Amino acid sequence: MNFASDNIVGASAPVLQAIVEANAGAMAAYGNDEISKRVRTRFNEIFEREVSVFFVTTGTAANALALSSAVPPYGLCVCHREAHIIDDECGAPEFFMHGAKLAGLPGVGAKLRAEDVAAYLESLPKAVKQMPPKALSISQVSEGGMVYGLDELSALGGVCREHGLSFHMDGARFANALVSLGCTPAEMTWKQGVDILSFGATKNGGLMAEAIVVFKPELAEALDYRSKRAGQIISKGRLAASQFEGYFADDHWLANARHANRMAALLSAGLLQVPGVRLGWPSQANEVFPIIPKALDRALKAAGILYHGWTELSLPETERVADHEVLIRLVTSWATREEDVRRLLELASSEVGRQAAE
Repeated sequence: MNFASDNIVGASAPVLQAIVEANAGAMAAYGNDEISKRVRTRFNEIFEREVSVFFVTTGTAANALALSSAVPPYGLCVCHREAHIIDDECGAPEFFMHGAKLAGLPGVGAKLRAEDVAAYLESLPKAVKQMPPKALSISQVSEGGMVYGLDELSALGGVCREHGLSFHMDGARFANALVSLGCTPAEMTWKQGVDILSFGATKNGGLMAEAIVVFKPELAEALDYRSKRAGQIISKGRLAASQFEGYFADDHWLANARHANRMAALLSAGLLQVPGVRLGWPSQANEVFPIIPKALDRALKAAGILYHGWTELSLPETERVADHEVLIRLVTSWATREEDVRRLLELASSEVGRQAAE
């Protein structure tokens, strides 16, 4: 049973079928085909306005290129200190921003609060020695599996406007956040001030389906050139774009995300019934971060259950992991089976019961 991430499962059947159908015949290259044009129109419909869309193959490429359009080489991008862009992308954002820096701030569950961002921005000296802040980047869902509410997004958007920052959203788990909030894509992005979005589908049923969606036109001006220099202008662009046709058809993307979130909710609720187990923070999408006894951790791993340990940096001030405990991350996906979730819960419950009886 593998709960290591939501990118460990393959692509969904509708996505694969769309690729097969797009494969037939000859079409214009480099994204000038009819499929790519249809998908760009579909993005306009989904976001209820005209947007610029750039297809890329990885979330790292999406984030790095998106930020490169918003932050000059002498600038600063503010993010959470455990954000994917600062922890897991091997310096790609800084590389494509040509030397600009990332400034990581703390926050429970890997979320940023508007008041903390504002306080940090106001504390920066206004001198040529200091790199000026040019963008704010948040992850929706956060690296802690938490979801920014619309009021929180609006507040962060307000801080960006007040301080002249572009507002970037890393939406690697965009659909999971969307169904968690029960809102529209427009309500979760540009209506709250988001200027540019890394729209991820790979973790929710795509093969390698990522896109940069731009709401602020001036940020799109050079992205074609930046994408080409990064090797992200895809020759057979129709095969990349076609994934989104299968993904969006019949709201397949939303159904996938609802299933993943539902499996995480089942897992979260079940773990809370196991003595000695608690959550580091609430589970709001498709990731669960329980604090469990080390003996249980060993037993689960011995049973072949795969997952990752996690850092304690984003725990609330009132929460601590004791010496006999460990914080772990469990991730569910569109393909997670309910029987696997229940099997994990049964193993956890029986193991804790066995240890208590000894």
